[in-house]
Amino acid sequence: MTGPAAPGGEYAVVVPTLGRPTLGVCLRALAEADGPGPARVVVVDDRPDPAGAPLTAAVPPSLRTRTLVVPGGARGPAAARNAGWRAAGDVPWIVFLDDDVVPGPTWADDLALDLAGAGVATAGITARIEVPLPADRPPTDWERTTAGLAAARWITADMAYRRRALEAVGGFDERFRRAFREDADLALRVLDAGWTLSEGRRTTAHPVRQAGRWVSVRLQAGNADDVLMTRLHGRGWWRRAGAPRGRLPAHLAGTAAGLAAVAGALSGRPAVAAAGAVGWLAGTTEFALARILPGPRTRDEVVTMALTSALIPPAAAWHWLRGQLVHRAAPPRSARRSGGPAPERRRRGQGKRTDRGAAV
Repeated sequence: MTGPAAPGGEYAVVVPTLGRPTLGVCLRALAEADGPGPARVVVVDDRPDPAGAPLTAAVPPSLRTRTLVVPGGARGPAAARNAGWRAAGDVPWIVFLDDDVVPGPTWADDLALDLAGAGVATAGITARIEVPLPADRPPTDWERTTAGLAAARWITADMAYRRRALEAVGGFDERFRRAFREDADLALRVLDAGWTLSEGRRTTAHPVRQAGRWVSVRLQAGNADDVLMTRLHGRGWWRRAGAPRGRLPAHLAGTAAGLAAVAGALSGRPAVAAAGAVGWLAGTTEFALARILPGPRTRDEVVTMALTSALIPPAAAWHWLRGQLVHRAAPPRSARRSGGPAPERRRRGQGKRTDRGAAV
């Protein structure tokens, strides 16, 4: 990597982290990429206990004079990214990287081309995310879940935003405490403010990280974030964000069937109990098979799928209900100010542009 880019293409890199070992891999790849380097690298220490090993040890020597470590307060990735871009200095572009991605060997050169080709109304440019999968066997359920990141729009695993656009909309919404939906929320707000988003040419790898047996159950907490998205952006946000709808309706139905089986048994109504049990068993079996059949079908994978397929529906239902309660008073975005004027007035009839150039 060469020195910082020319003033018009200057950028800072913001990396929120929990101190995972992958941080060093990410920063080394950034340092070794061909092309103009960042004016500054801001590492946001979002560990609950930042008194551990200093994160500066993960910074390659070529980046140390340009690297700043700032506290994140353990308030989640949205708040950490806000702390990072606000500490990055007066540079026109902020590039957000996750601490478990690996920028490609020509990443900086490609980024320079991305930024040079940005129009005056371009607020953000996403990278092309690649998820390496095993070549000798079908991917596991968790590997397929991670592979879905390659098709995710506006993903902040590697996303460049114009600083002026971030200032106009107020940055990330810090109510999103998990690494989920905070990127889609920001993108929709930016589009609503009159900016455009585009897809760049740079490539970044997102390896599949190690995860325990219950990771798919823990991920159901995202259903509460989906409730917040609906409150803020309306029921059509799924289509606008290009986000998959998931299986929440089926999970709610399966959970209701299970509850009916238990209630019928406790109240001495065997017909109700039997009907509920059959419905729950049918739904759980279908869900488990849908996850098992595309995978490697090893003993451990089959056991994991069987167990988690029984637990995911009630977990999803619980978090959905929790989201309904927690976010019941969240007003829609349309009731708020956009955070700033659009950079250009759109011509009458022109649609808002997505990251792939389609009007929505």
